[in-house]
Amino acid sequence: MIMLRKELQKAPRFSPGDLVRHRRYHYRGGVVACDPRCMANEAWCQANQTQPDRNQPWYHVLVHESDSVTYPAENSLAPDSSGEPVSHPLLEQFFSGFAKGRHQRNHLPWSQP
Repeated sequence: MIMLRKELQKAPRFSPGDLVRHRRYHYRGGVVACDPRCMANEAWCQANQTQPDRNQPWYHVLVHESDSVTYPAENSLAPDSSGEPVSHPLLEQFFSGFAKGRHQRNHLPWSQP
């Protein structure tokens, strides 16, 4: 049980505004928010084909050139080194600009549309 608590307290690798790429599905996107562990219900988790560990950071990602928002586990993501901004219809709602290879997150709380 002590090990589990340490895993839950693990600092997220990515922060809102970071550019990421999905390791399996190869899409790129921008992190808009992070949960310390998977907050989806059990039915959603069982339907997830890859079955990642729920006790790791999970991210809300705006998918580039799409209107999709995904919810991948940290171990499913890698940094995107393109340095190019993400194009997404919700981008201006949650970000105020783009500088130094990352989007600048505003203070509007994340609430999945």
